Amino acid sequence: MPLGSILVVDDDEDVRDLLRDLLEAADYKVTMAEDGGHASKVLAKETFTLVLTDLLMPDKDGIQLVGEVRKKYPATPIIVMSGGGRLPNVEYLKMAKSFGANAVLEKPFKNDRLLQTIASVLAAKPTTEKKK
Repeated sequence: MPLGSILVVDDDEDVRDLLRDLLEAADYKVTMAEDGGHASKVLAKETFTLVLTDLLMPDKDGIQLVGEVRKKYPATPIIVMSGGGRLPNVEYLKMAKSFGANAVLEKPFKNDRLLQTIASVLAAKPTTEKKK
């Protein structure tokens, strides 16, 4: 049984493939989306344990996606990753945190760092079930 289901959102196909291979090897079920617009459609049909998204993408960037996930699926943890762009990378990642990302990762990152971040975010996820 998989550890959980992760939606990976990145406009770079090579990055998506690498992340899928890493996460599946770590026993996660992985679904991929090439941008925030596609991710929104997938999220409307399926529930995920975690969303792992890039920031800079066409057709709905990561900041917009974080805001949407927080609004529509508030219990779903989000990890944002970015290699930067016009602003220094740290500024984008600060924005992602302020919009509700549970954790941020600066690209490039080590595989172990990603897996540790996922485990940490999932361990901190509050349970919505009521105790009897």
